[in-house]
Amino acid sequence: MPDERDRAPHGTHARIDHYAVAPGAIAALRGLETYVRNCGIEHALLELVKMRASQINGCARCLDMHSKDARAAGETEQRLYLLSAWREAPCYGARERAALAWTEALTLVSTNDVPDEVYRLARAHFSEKELVDLSLAIVAINGWNRLAIAFRAEVGGHQPQKRRPA
Repeated sequence: MPDERDRAPHGTHARIDHYAVAPGAIAALRGLETYVRNCGIEHALLELVKMRASQINGCARCLDMHSKDARAAGETEQRLYLLSAWREAPCYGARERAALAWTEALTLVSTNDVPDEVYRLARAHFSEKELVDLSLAIVAINGWNRLAIAFRAEVGGHQPQKRRPA
């Protein structure tokens, strides 16, 4: 017989504490995060990429976390509000637009492939290494999104570290 938690709305009750159950795997994913954080791509850009992938995937935990981290790093609320409509919003630069297009293509790769036009746009703004690093950032956030959504990770408890704006 199903238990009350099985009928609860998404995100109400955690299913599995994946951090406790698979600490080695979580450490590996955190290692990838550490690499990405130190790869040289701008912190603000990485936060936009994490936010956009999390919007596409519908991950409340990651949206909560990365919106707080972006704001703590100096990102404006207006740019965060407009992120889902970045193509129409004039507040994003060419490099950001290329990164956001790449993020969408990789996040939706099972339905859309990665169009040559998106690749050419990304290559116009990112070196080979930067594009691989950006791709690894997208791989990481998509992994975190899938874990958080599947296991109904708690939303709202994240407190950002104090960072100086870039």
